[in-house]
Amino acid sequence: LREMRRVCAPGGVVAVRDSDYAAFTWFPRPPELDEWLDLYQRVARANGGEPDAGRRLLSWAHRAGFADVTASASAWCFATPEDRGWWGGMWAERILKSDMAGQALASGAATEEDLRRISGGWLAWAAERDGWLSILHGELICRP
Repeated sequence: LREMRRVCAPGGVVAVRDSDYAAFTWFPRPPELDEWLDLYQRVARANGGEPDAGRRLLSWAHRAGFADVTASASAWCFATPEDRGWWGGMWAERILKSDMAGQALASGAATEEDLRRISGGWLAWAAERDGWLSILHGELICRP
């Protein structure tokens, strides 16, 4: 945000949006998805990331020197069979074949069996007729 503020043209605007993983919520609540969330947060933080960045954007913008900041939030919702199939299928594959998976295995945060179980949990959730998932995002409009 500091760099975005620095390069923003006079009269320009910086817009940012990020997820807040701790605020993800879903139904039904298979234990594998709780396991996924815990694993995701641990791996992201081990990489120096912040999986709950959405709630921190305002404080980061203030620390970056923005004086004129408008904060808001929005949410994604995955509830249709197509949306659940896409989101659940994406995570079912990603938890097995991604940098995150490799890092979880290399660090000992998860085993191959853990990742397969979590992948199956995503597929089971996606197949649920009543499956629903919401993702909260923090958003800012900043003017230097």
